[in-house]
Amino acid sequence: MSTLNIAVFVGSLRAASINLRLARALEKLVPANVKFHYVDLNVPLFNQDIENDMPAGAAKLKQQIKDAQGILFVTPEHNRSIPAALKNAVDWGTRPWGQNVWIGKPAGIVGTSPSAAGTAMAQQHLRNILAAEGVNVLTTPEIFLQMKDGLIDDQYQITNEDTRKFLQGWIDRYVDWVSKLA
Repeated sequence: MSTLNIAVFVGSLRAASINLRLARALEKLVPANVKFHYVDLNVPLFNQDIENDMPAGAAKLKQQIKDAQGILFVTPEHNRSIPAALKNAVDWGTRPWGQNVWIGKPAGIVGTSPSAAGTAMAQQHLRNILAAEGVNVLTTPEIFLQMKDGLIDDQYQITNEDTRKFLQGWIDRYVDWVSKLA
């Protein structure tokens, strides 16, 4: 069984991000041949004036997309949409014109929030953006996870058995999706 390299885009830049906590918990659920590589979204804002002399961080981000067999987005919701850092990463991956590294990549989208609606609006906006860039996004099941205190412990274990089973089913489907399309 060959290794599947997954580029993980956590939409929050916070050190104590609950979406980073979710990503780390999902990482514990994948088979041994699946490797998560966390992409640093702390890159300069996209500016067409510098796209041909791409900043090192943006070039590294773009290379991580190229090298990955699959993409995993774990995003919060900011003002009913995706965080600016995540949109910026998507933009860098498409530029310069004709060098879009997103095309054909299999991807999954999850997210968590203290809200009962989870990150439903952000995920829908991200799906729309990714469709325009040629990304093959897993459609079902969708994960709109409400984060509650203690749901994921400090060792990134999911403490609620029903939630763990649901997320295990999702990650299994995602890994199968990437395996088939990579």
